[in-house]
Amino acid sequence: MNDHLRYLAGRASAGLITRREFVGRAAALGLTATAANLMLSQRVLADGPKKGGTIRIGVQGGSTTDSLDPALAANQVPLLVGRLWGEPLVELKDGGGVEGKVAESFEGSADASVWRFKIRNGITFSNGQSVTAEDAAKSLQRHSNEDAKSGALGIMRSVKNVTTDGDTVVVELDGPNADLPYLMADYHLLIQPGGGMEDPTAAIGTGPYILKEVDMGVRFIAEKNPNYWGDLGNADVIEVIVINDNTARVAALQSGQVDIIDRVPPRTAGLVNRAPNITVSTTAGPGHYVFIAHVNTAPFNNQDVMMALKWGMNRQEMVDKILSGYGSVGNDTPISSAYPYFTEFEQREYDPDKAAFHWKKSGYDQPILLRTSENSFPGAPDAAALFQQSLQAAGIPMEIKREPNDGYWSEVWNSKPFCTSYWGGRPTQDQMFSTAYLSSADWNDTRFNVPRFDELLVSARAELDDVKRTDMYAEMGMILRDQGGLICPMFNDFIDAHTDRVAGWVDGAAGFALMNSYAPMKMWVA
Repeated sequence: MNDHLRYLAGRASAGLITRREFVGRAAALGLTATAANLMLSQRVLADGPKKGGTIRIGVQGGSTTDSLDPALAANQVPLLVGRLWGEPLVELKDGGGVEGKVAESFEGSADASVWRFKIRNGITFSNGQSVTAEDAAKSLQRHSNEDAKSGALGIMRSVKNVTTDGDTVVVELDGPNADLPYLMADYHLLIQPGGGMEDPTAAIGTGPYILKEVDMGVRFIAEKNPNYWGDLGNADVIEVIVINDNTARVAALQSGQVDIIDRVPPRTAGLVNRAPNITVSTTAGPGHYVFIAHVNTAPFNNQDVMMALKWGMNRQEMVDKILSGYGSVGNDTPISSAYPYFTEFEQREYDPDKAAFHWKKSGYDQPILLRTSENSFPGAPDAAALFQQSLQAAGIPMEIKREPNDGYWSEVWNSKPFCTSYWGGRPTQDQMFSTAYLSSADWNDTRFNVPRFDELLVSARAELDDVKRTDMYAEMGMILRDQGGLICPMFNDFIDAHTDRVAGWVDGAAGFALMNSYAPMKMWVA
């Protein structure tokens, strides 16, 4: 039987039979579906990647208002496109930790307050220009500039000085931070010629592909960079197609228009996975779907209004009906058990009586306006309707305004005072808090500003005692949970899918969806 299974796995790996056929035949021989899929994945990976061809990926989240400036990347599409043409100093490793990209090595001082990143020798930008330490230093400096409006501005706040020493970038912090390498893996911090000071949208970097066609919010075509220093990238061409509508994106996969998609709707994921030649992959992690309020803007600057909304949220209903079980219940903090210093708090349950108490105490009696769009997260309009219904039981009126998908990330998120949104999460508490909750962060999308929180954030970076550091993050989580504008009902699994036309998917990749947005580069045409 084992020989026959290996024979079938070989045929499936070669594309002579589908994955579905292999799993079915393996089941007839007594092998479970899970074991059969694992066996086939191991065989495909053992056969090694194949070079050439075109991989097409359908992605949600793109807009005509997006930019090629990595500083402004705010959703899945510019994140993934940035991966094609550019690289940061370092990147997350799937097995944990950080590995070099533009920097071939890095080391910190004894107190972790000064970090040195040695630039990889002999690499070039896609325009043929050699990469220097000065390019890298200027790239970091640009993201430290208020005028750049960078999504990495929050994490760059702790950087006191960036200099060069020969082929090495020296990053001097305002205090110790053992997590600094993780922060440098932020997807905004792509290294550009001259730091991108002259033209940040030129899309010239050290990545494995070169952009050849750009139709913002519609389609991108990238061709293999012949001078790329590494071994990333198997296809000759990668085509990124923006498909914001969930039904259309799934249909594009099923019809063969694309090979890979992100954000399979949770309620249909099981059905999609049963379709011939399609595999759905789920990854649990730090991603979360949220309702965010500006706590410096009325009525959300009234803490009783915020507490009324938080007690009026039925989180379990959200997980059951919006995620269809593909996720877990949130507790009004962005930190899940996926984080290294996680502390579990008493779960805030749905309590319409408490919600009504705080609503009356607030003295506010006008309807709350919530803006939403399917572009914020799959099922967001339905989630908004559920929230509206759960608040009704507490006598709290809410109006829902459905915004256009196009322009949501530039016109609504981080602009309007109350809306639906999502976060992919970050690998460490420091990065998540620094990006979105530090009072001075450009992406502080709840306008959260508590001096004690900022103080703890800085202190935790220097704390080498894990117990004390855990306690600091726990206190920060409680402050944010009780005083912040974040209403976090659920942590979502990443649900991606691909056809049997491509191979090389690896479960459990660190970071964001789509294998940390490297799927089209790490996979290959089968």
